[in-house]
Amino acid sequence: MVDSELAALLRAVLDEVCEGISRHETGARTHVACKLLEAATREETSVDDLRQIGRAALASAPTMRR
Repeated sequence: MVDSELAALLRAVLDEVCEGISRHETGARTHVACKLLEAATREETSVDDLRQIGRAALASAPTMRR
């Protein structure tokens, strides 16, 4: 279970990592959010680790761009 402090951290990292991604790109944002949440459940909660995980997830995220 994620407490409110961790949820705020995850949200901040998600917003930072996906800064250049449109909010309408839900597939990419959802992929990154899932990877961040998976990391948090493994107790990988340092900001640097989460940023690295988020960036890696964004690089491998599905896109709708053609």
